[in-house]
Amino acid sequence: MFAPRLLGLGLALLLLMTAPARAATTLLRDADIEYALGRLAAPVLSAAGLSPSGVEVLVVDDGSLNAFVASPRHIFLHSGLINRLDTAAQLQAVIAHEAAHISNGHLTSRVGNMRAARTAAGLGLALAAAAVAAGSGEAAAGIALGTQSSAMRQFLSHTRAEENSADLSSVRYMVSAGIDPRAALEVQELFRGQEALAVSRQDPYMRSHPLSRDRLRALEATIAGYRNAPVADTGPADYWFARAQGKLSAFTRAPSWTMRRLGDSGTQDIALMREAVARHRQSDTEGALRAIDRAIAMRGNDPYYTELKGQILLESRRFGEAVRTYQAAANGASREPLILAGLGRALLAVDQPGEALRALEAARGRDPSDARMLRDMAVAYAKTGQPGMASVVTAERYALQGRFEDAELHAERAEAQLPRGSGPWQRAQDVLSAAERAQER
Repeated sequence: MFAPRLLGLGLALLLLMTAPARAATTLLRDADIEYALGRLAAPVLSAAGLSPSGVEVLVVDDGSLNAFVASPRHIFLHSGLINRLDTAAQLQAVIAHEAAHISNGHLTSRVGNMRAARTAAGLGLALAAAAVAAGSGEAAAGIALGTQSSAMRQFLSHTRAEENSADLSSVRYMVSAGIDPRAALEVQELFRGQEALAVSRQDPYMRSHPLSRDRLRALEATIAGYRNAPVADTGPADYWFARAQGKLSAFTRAPSWTMRRLGDSGTQDIALMREAVARHRQSDTEGALRAIDRAIAMRGNDPYYTELKGQILLESRRFGEAVRTYQAAANGASREPLILAGLGRALLAVDQPGEALRALEAARGRDPSDARMLRDMAVAYAKTGQPGMASVVTAERYALQGRFEDAELHAERAEAQLPRGSGPWQRAQDVLSAAERAQER
C-alpha cells in the first residue's frame, strides 16, 4: 500500500521539519519500496555493525535532495533524492553515510538538545518514531506536528568533523560490502558549488551535511586507496533500486510522465508495475489489472506486486476480490504489517469486522505507529461491541499525531470502560501521561 495519499496511502510518520518554509513533513509508506530499500541497505548496515532488521530506511515526501538520521533506528531519505540518483551504488553510498552517523555516535551528543526543543507534542516522542497521521483523497497524507525550523536545522546539522568521520567510515562500509566506493564521490558531485548559493537556495542536504574542499579531497584520497577493492555483482542491487525508484516515481509523478518512460524501467516486470500504477491513477482499472497480473506472473506471485493489485481492487471498490488478493499477499509476506493492515481494511469493506480485527491486531503487533491501521482497528472494535478498545486505539492515534487534547478525551473514555489494571487500561494511562507532559511544555 503506497502511502502518500495520491491514491490512498495510509501512513505518515512524525518527522522533524528541516525546510524553513514548511510546517510539517510526511512519510511515504509502501511495503514494496521499504522492502527494496531494506535489501539495498542490508549489506551496508551489516558492514557498519548495525542490524539490518533494527534500522528502517524510510522515505520522506519531499522533492528536495536530503537524507538524515534522527534516531538510531531510522534513516530517512527524501523522495527527491531517490528520484535524482542514477545507480544503486549511489543510494547505498547515502545510506552508508547516514549509517556512519549512527555507528559513530553522532546522535548521542545531540539528543539532549532535541528533547529540550519546544514543540506541540514534544520531540522525545518524535525520536521514538511515534507520531503518525493518515490521509485520504488526492492530497498527500498529512502530518500533525510541525517544529521550529531553526531548532530542527540546528539539531540535524552535522559538524564538518562529523562529516569527515562519516565519509571515512562510509567508504569502509561500502568496500566491506563489495560496493564501488566511487559512488560516494558521485553523490557529492550533486552538491558541489552550492556553498556559493544563498542558504535559501541550497538543498537541505547541503545545509545539514556541510561540504568543503578539504572534506572532498579527504574523501577522494580515501577512495583512491581502495581503487583495487573487489566489487560484488551489482545485478540484485540494480534491480531493487530500479524497482523502488520506479514505483516511487509512478506514484509521485504524472501518469503521462510514467507512461512515456516505461522503457526506462530496467526490467519488464517493473515496467508493468509502473504501468499498472499509472493506469490506476487514470481510473483505467481493467488496464491496471492486466498490467499488474502480467507482472505477478513474471515474478512468481511476488507478494508485493500482489499487494498492489489488492490496493487497485480495493480503491476500485471491488471489495471481495480485494480481500482474496490481500490474503494471497499476506500469505506470501506474513510478517509485513502494511500488507496485513491492507487485508484488515479490505475485510472491513466486506463487513467482516472480526476477521479484520485479527489482521489489524497482527499488523499492530509489528508496527504500532500506523495511524490508518489504528483508525481501522477502532472501527473494527466498535463493530464487534468493544467500545473501550475503540477508545484506547483512537486515543493512541491522536497521540501519535500530536493531537493531545483529542487523545486525552478518548483516553479518559477508555479508562472509564476498560478493566482497571488491564493492558489496554494501562495503554490509556500512557496516553494520559503523554498528554500531561505535552501540556507542561
